[in-house]
Amino acid sequence: MHFIPERLISLRQSLGINKAEAARKLNISAMGYGRYESGEREPSYQMTVFIAQTFNSSVDYLYGNTDNKNATILTISSDDEPDLFFLVQSIRKDKHMLERLLAYANELKQ
Repeated sequence: MHFIPERLISLRQSLGINKAEAARKLNISAMGYGRYESGEREPSYQMTVFIAQTFNSSVDYLYGNTDNKNATILTISSDDEPDLFFLVQSIRKDKHMLERLLAYANELKQ
């Protein structure tokens, strides 16, 4: 598997951010980020996972295994999203709550 720089460029552009903003979001230097986009350097697998999470995509997209840009896995941090984390934990413990919340969400969509 090889990282595809064009996929990273596409993700960044779809987010409407420039290279410097992308580098800040990833907490890396603009030069280092530029090397990923130019193909001069391939990010480690761990960095690729972080890029995918940060840009709401998937590792499979960045490696060219799928053409679907959308994330297939979401990570919810109790530090960043405590209410959502609590909700997901509650749903895991009570399947009836999941059914009720899904019914409520469907009502909200209409």
